[in-house]
Amino acid sequence: MKFLAGIVLTLALLITPAQAQRSLNALDPSGFVLLSEAVPDAILEIRYYSTYNFVGDRIDGYYEPCALMTREAAAALKAVSDEVKLHGYRLKIYDAYRPQMAVDHFVRWAKNIGDTRMKRYFYPEIDKSRLFAEDYIMEKSGHTRGSTVDLTLFDMRTGKEVDMGGTFDYFGELSHPDYRGNLTQAQIANRQYLRDVMIKHGFKPLYSEWWHFTLADEPYPDTYFEFPVNSVDFDAA
Repeated sequence: MKFLAGIVLTLALLITPAQAQRSLNALDPSGFVLLSEAVPDAILEIRYYSTYNFVGDRIDGYYEPCALMTREAAAALKAVSDEVKLHGYRLKIYDAYRPQMAVDHFVRWAKNIGDTRMKRYFYPEIDKSRLFAEDYIMEKSGHTRGSTVDLTLFDMRTGKEVDMGGTFDYFGELSHPDYRGNLTQAQIANRQYLRDVMIKHGFKPLYSEWWHFTLADEPYPDTYFEFPVNSVDFDAA
Protein backbone atom coordinates (compact mmCIF):
# COMPACT_ATOMS: atom_id res chain seq x y z
CA MET A 1 0.00 0.00 0.00
CA LYS A 2 2.83 2.41 0.83
CA PHE A 3 4.37 1.63 -2.56
CA LEU A 4 1.13 2.47 -4.39
CA ALA A 5 0.66 5.63 -2.35
CA GLY A 6 4.16 6.70 -3.32
CA ILE A 7 3.39 6.20 -7.01
CA VAL A 8 0.20 8.27 -6.71
CA LEU A 9 2.07 11.08 -4.95
CA THR A 10 4.83 11.04 -7.57
CA LEU A 11 2.32 11.24 -10.43
CA ALA A 12 0.52 14.11 -8.72
CA LEU A 13 3.77 16.05 -8.45
CA LEU A 14 4.44 15.49 -12.14
CA ILE A 15 1.15 17.08 -13.18
CA THR A 16 1.78 20.60 -14.46
CA PRO A 17 -0.44 23.54 -13.44
CA ALA A 18 -1.84 23.71 -17.00
CA GLN A 19 -2.81 20.02 -16.86
CA ALA A 20 -4.36 20.36 -13.41
CA GLN A 21 -6.58 23.26 -14.38
CA ARG A 22 -8.21 21.46 -17.31
CA SER A 23 -10.68 20.08 -14.80
CA LEU A 24 -11.30 23.49 -13.21
CA ASN A 25 -14.98 24.28 -12.69
CA ALA A 26 -15.97 26.64 -15.50
CA LEU A 27 -18.59 28.20 -13.23
CA ASP A 28 -16.06 29.11 -10.52
CA PRO A 29 -15.12 32.84 -10.52
CA SER A 30 -12.79 32.62 -7.52
CA GLY A 31 -9.67 33.30 -9.60
CA PHE A 32 -11.10 36.55 -10.97
CA VAL A 33 -11.30 40.17 -9.78
CA LEU A 34 -13.20 43.29 -10.70
CA LEU A 35 -11.08 45.62 -12.83
CA SER A 36 -12.72 48.64 -11.21
CA GLU A 37 -11.02 47.55 -7.97
CA ALA A 38 -7.82 46.02 -9.34
CA VAL A 39 -7.17 48.85 -11.84
CA PRO A 40 -9.07 51.80 -10.35
CA ASP A 41 -7.72 54.35 -12.84
CA ALA A 42 -9.20 52.50 -15.81
CA ILE A 43 -12.27 53.89 -17.59
CA LEU A 44 -14.93 51.29 -18.43
CA GLU A 45 -17.09 51.37 -21.55
CA ILE A 46 -18.44 47.84 -21.65
CA ARG A 47 -19.88 47.70 -25.14
CA TYR A 48 -21.53 44.29 -24.83
CA TYR A 49 -23.68 45.47 -21.94
CA SER A 50 -25.02 48.17 -24.27
CA THR A 51 -26.65 47.94 -27.69
CA TYR A 52 -23.81 49.81 -29.39
CA ASN A 53 -21.92 46.79 -30.65
CA PHE A 54 -21.78 44.78 -33.88
CA VAL A 55 -24.85 42.73 -32.88
CA GLY A 56 -27.04 45.68 -31.91
CA ASP A 57 -28.38 44.09 -28.71
CA ARG A 58 -27.13 43.61 -25.16
CA ILE A 59 -25.10 40.40 -25.23
CA ASP A 60 -26.06 37.35 -23.21
CA GLY A 61 -24.12 37.00 -19.96
CA TYR A 62 -23.43 40.69 -19.39
CA TYR A 63 -25.52 41.31 -16.28
CA GLU A 64 -23.71 44.52 -15.28
CA PRO A 65 -21.47 47.05 -17.10
CA CYS A 66 -18.39 45.84 -15.24
CA ALA A 67 -15.17 44.12 -16.27
CA LEU A 68 -13.58 40.98 -14.81
CA MET A 69 -10.15 39.42 -15.33
CA THR A 70 -8.03 36.76 -13.71
CA ARG A 71 -5.99 38.04 -10.78
CA GLU A 72 -2.76 37.58 -12.71
CA ALA A 73 -3.94 39.47 -15.79
CA ALA A 74 -5.42 42.26 -13.66
CA ALA A 75 -2.12 42.70 -11.81
CA ALA A 76 -0.26 43.00 -15.12
CA LEU A 77 -2.85 45.47 -16.41
CA LYS A 78 -2.42 47.56 -13.24
CA ALA A 79 1.28 47.88 -14.11
CA VAL A 80 0.30 49.07 -17.59
CA SER A 81 -2.14 51.58 -16.12
CA ASP A 82 0.47 52.94 -13.72
CA GLU A 83 2.95 53.47 -16.57
CA VAL A 84 0.60 55.16 -19.05
CA LYS A 85 -0.72 57.42 -16.29
CA LEU A 86 2.78 58.88 -15.94
CA HIS A 87 2.46 60.01 -19.57
CA GLY A 88 -0.97 61.58 -19.17
CA TYR A 89 -3.12 58.64 -20.24
CA ARG A 90 -5.63 56.29 -18.73
CA LEU A 91 -6.71 52.90 -20.00
CA LYS A 92 -10.20 52.61 -21.46
CA ILE A 93 -11.62 49.08 -21.31
CA TYR A 94 -14.19 47.85 -23.82
CA ASP A 95 -14.23 44.20 -22.81
CA ALA A 96 -12.31 41.75 -20.66
CA TYR A 97 -13.63 38.37 -19.46
CA ARG A 98 -16.39 37.18 -21.79
CA PRO A 99 -18.58 34.23 -20.76
CA GLN A 100 -19.16 31.36 -23.16
CA MET A 101 -22.85 32.26 -23.36
CA ALA A 102 -21.82 35.59 -24.92
CA VAL A 103 -19.69 33.85 -27.53
CA ASP A 104 -22.65 31.56 -28.27
CA HIS A 105 -24.77 34.69 -28.77
CA PHE A 106 -22.25 35.98 -31.33
CA VAL A 107 -22.37 32.65 -33.17
CA ARG A 108 -26.18 32.64 -33.35
CA TRP A 109 -26.16 36.23 -34.60
CA ALA A 110 -23.56 35.49 -37.28
CA LYS A 111 -25.65 32.59 -38.59
CA ASN A 112 -28.63 34.93 -38.98
CA ILE A 113 -27.46 36.43 -42.27
CA GLY A 114 -30.45 38.73 -42.54
CA ASP A 115 -29.65 40.73 -39.40
CA THR A 116 -27.34 43.49 -40.64
CA ARG A 117 -28.54 46.36 -38.44
CA MET A 118 -25.03 47.37 -37.42
CA LYS A 119 -23.21 46.59 -40.68
CA ARG A 120 -22.48 50.20 -41.66
CA TYR A 121 -20.78 50.84 -38.31
CA PHE A 122 -18.77 47.67 -37.76
CA TYR A 123 -18.39 45.65 -40.98
CA PRO A 124 -19.22 47.78 -44.05
CA GLU A 125 -16.53 46.10 -46.17
CA ILE A 126 -17.28 42.49 -45.19
CA ASP A 127 -20.24 40.41 -46.29
CA LYS A 128 -21.83 38.90 -43.18
CA SER A 129 -21.71 35.44 -44.74
CA ARG A 130 -17.87 35.66 -44.54
CA LEU A 131 -17.58 36.34 -40.81
CA PHE A 132 -16.83 32.71 -39.89
CA ALA A 133 -14.55 32.04 -42.85
CA GLU A 134 -12.44 35.12 -42.09
CA ASP A 135 -12.27 34.38 -38.34
CA TYR A 136 -14.15 37.46 -37.21
CA ILE A 137 -16.60 35.20 -35.37
CA MET A 138 -15.46 31.94 -33.75
CA GLU A 139 -17.06 29.40 -31.43
CA LYS A 140 -14.32 29.88 -28.83
CA SER A 141 -12.68 33.09 -27.64
CA GLY A 142 -9.55 33.80 -25.64
CA HIS A 143 -11.65 36.28 -23.66
CA THR A 144 -13.51 33.37 -22.11
CA ARG A 145 -10.30 32.15 -20.45
CA GLY A 146 -10.27 35.41 -18.48
CA SER A 147 -6.88 36.91 -19.31
CA THR A 148 -7.69 38.85 -22.48
CA VAL A 149 -8.65 42.51 -22.67
CA ASP A 150 -9.89 44.91 -25.37
CA LEU A 151 -8.78 48.44 -24.66
CA THR A 152 -7.48 51.78 -25.87
CA LEU A 153 -5.87 54.88 -24.37
CA PHE A 154 -7.68 57.94 -23.05
CA ASP A 155 -5.79 61.25 -23.15
CA MET A 156 -6.33 63.16 -19.90
CA ARG A 157 -5.09 66.40 -21.48
CA THR A 158 -7.65 66.45 -24.29
CA GLY A 159 -10.42 64.51 -22.52
CA LYS A 160 -10.72 62.23 -25.54
CA GLU A 161 -9.71 58.78 -26.66
CA VAL A 162 -6.31 58.65 -28.34
CA ASP A 163 -6.67 58.57 -32.14
CA MET A 164 -5.86 55.03 -33.28
CA GLY A 165 -7.09 55.54 -36.83
CA GLY A 166 -9.88 53.02 -36.36
CA THR A 167 -12.59 51.99 -33.93
CA PHE A 168 -13.03 49.05 -31.59
CA ASP A 169 -14.63 45.93 -33.14
CA TYR A 170 -14.29 47.14 -36.73
CA PHE A 171 -14.12 44.04 -38.94
CA GLY A 172 -11.51 44.74 -41.60
CA GLU A 173 -7.84 45.29 -42.41
CA LEU A 174 -8.00 48.75 -40.88
CA SER A 175 -8.01 47.05 -37.47
CA HIS A 176 -4.77 45.12 -38.03
CA PRO A 177 -2.04 46.53 -35.75
CA ASP A 178 0.43 46.68 -38.63
CA TYR A 179 -2.01 48.28 -41.09
CA ARG A 180 -0.62 51.43 -42.66
CA GLY A 181 -2.97 52.30 -45.53
CA ASN A 182 -4.14 55.87 -45.02
CA LEU A 183 -3.14 56.14 -41.36
CA THR A 184 -1.21 59.19 -40.26
CA GLN A 185 2.18 58.88 -38.59
CA ALA A 186 0.57 59.97 -35.33
CA GLN A 187 -2.06 57.21 -35.53
CA ILE A 188 0.61 54.62 -36.30
CA ALA A 189 2.70 55.86 -33.37
CA ASN A 190 -0.32 55.70 -31.03
CA ARG A 191 -0.98 52.08 -31.95
CA GLN A 192 2.67 51.23 -31.50
CA TYR A 193 2.83 52.89 -28.07
CA LEU A 194 -0.16 50.89 -26.83
CA ARG A 195 1.33 47.69 -28.24
CA ASP A 196 4.77 48.35 -26.72
CA VAL A 197 3.51 49.10 -23.21
CA MET A 198 1.23 46.05 -23.19
CA ILE A 199 4.03 43.75 -24.36
CA LYS A 200 6.39 45.26 -21.79
CA HIS A 201 4.07 44.17 -19.01
CA GLY A 202 3.50 40.63 -20.20
CA PHE A 203 0.71 40.77 -22.75
CA LYS A 204 0.82 39.48 -26.32
CA PRO A 205 -1.02 41.21 -29.18
CA LEU A 206 -3.38 39.76 -31.79
CA TYR A 207 -2.47 40.08 -35.47
CA SER A 208 -5.93 41.30 -36.52
CA GLU A 209 -7.03 43.71 -33.75
CA TRP A 210 -4.97 46.62 -32.43
CA TRP A 211 -7.06 46.75 -29.22
CA HIS A 212 -6.80 43.03 -28.26
CA PHE A 213 -4.18 41.64 -25.84
CA THR A 214 -3.80 38.39 -23.88
CA LEU A 215 -1.55 37.75 -20.90
CA ALA A 216 1.27 35.62 -22.29
CA ASP A 217 1.46 33.46 -19.16
CA GLU A 218 -2.30 33.17 -18.67
CA PRO A 219 -3.30 31.05 -15.66
CA TYR A 220 -6.18 29.13 -17.29
CA PRO A 221 -5.14 28.39 -20.88
CA ASP A 222 -7.50 25.42 -21.19
CA THR A 223 -10.58 26.62 -19.31
CA TYR A 224 -13.46 28.45 -21.00
CA PHE A 225 -15.50 29.95 -18.20
CA GLU A 226 -19.29 30.16 -18.14
CA PHE A 227 -20.25 32.41 -15.22
CA PRO A 228 -21.89 35.75 -16.12
CA VAL A 229 -20.31 39.20 -15.92
CA ASN A 230 -21.46 40.82 -12.69
CA SER A 231 -20.00 42.28 -9.52
CA VAL A 232 -21.33 39.69 -7.08
CA ASP A 233 -18.79 37.97 -4.81
CA PHE A 234 -15.71 39.73 -6.20
CA ASP A 235 -12.98 41.29 -4.11
CA ALA A 236 -10.09 43.60 -4.91
CA ALA A 237 -6.91 42.07 -6.29
